Formats: sequence, C-alpha cells, structure tokens
Amino acid sequence: MRDNSPRHLPVLDYLQRQLEGRLTADDATHMRYPTAISSLLGFRLVEIGAASAVLEFDADAGVHGNQQGTVHGGMLCELADAAIGTAHSTLTEPGETFTSIDLRATFLRPVWQARLRAHGWSVHRGRTLSHYQCDIRREDGKLVASVASTVMTLRGEPAEGR
Repeated sequence: MRDNSPRHLPVLDYLQRQLEGRLTADDATHMRYPTAISSLLGFRLVEIGAASAVLEFDADAGVHGNQQGTVHGGMLCELADAAIGTAHSTLTEPGETFTSIDLRATFLRPVWQARLRAHGWSVHRGRTLSHYQCDIRREDGKLVASVASTVMTLRGEPAEGR
C-alpha cells in the first residue's frame, strides 16, 4: 500500500532536486518555494548550496525603472534579499523561520537592461544572528551592487505563523 503523504525534505535537498529537475509531486519542505514575490518578479534560482544561493533576473528599466530611467535600486535590494533569504533557508530546520533585520546596499553602476546574477552567501553563521553578503553582477561580470544583511533565525513561539 502506497503512503500518499508528502516526503518532507530539508530545504537544501528540495532546492537541489528542483534545480536538477528531480522534484516530484510527493516532495515537500517546510518553506514555500518558489516564493510568491520571486515568481511575481521573475527571479530564477540557478545555483544552491549550504548558506549560498545564486538567483538570476532579467532587469529592464522599461518595466523596473525609476524616474531617472534606470532599474530601480529597490529591485536590486529585493533581488539581493531573495538570494540571501534563499541561502539562509538552506540552514533552517522544521519549526524555524527567519527575518532580515537589516539590509545595506551599495550601488556601483546603473542598469538599463541586463541579465543580473545575485550571489548571496554567509560570511558568519551564528545560532541566532547570521551575516550575509550578496554581489549583483551583470552578464559581463561587472559588479552592479553589493549588499550586506543580518538575518535572525526564529524558533519556538516567535517562529509560529511566519
């Protein structure tokens, strides 16, 4: 007799299976992937590892632009936050969630239209607070923005309902 309950996987295993095209309808994890905001904005996961994630995004100032006619810095912050959040989610256990408690962006060059690649990785992993870096590069390899963030892991009651 077949058990129809989902097979709960660690986030890292789930995302690796997703990237490799091996995810089945029975596979599940305690986080939501893809996230609603990443789907809405067209972010794509292209690499995943423990405390590391790479996302791509096709930026176009005609769609994602600011009043100067370049891609809005908020889009770059959202891309970095998604890469950092995905990286951190690979460390979480069932019953844990997390939240960004700060995000500091340095914008180095404007973007009009480019495939952007955001690589987020942990520079320090603590039990509660972890520090991340994220570099966003154009397809020519030039650095567009550098973002640093602190992420707080939540457990128990603070994690409920998040």
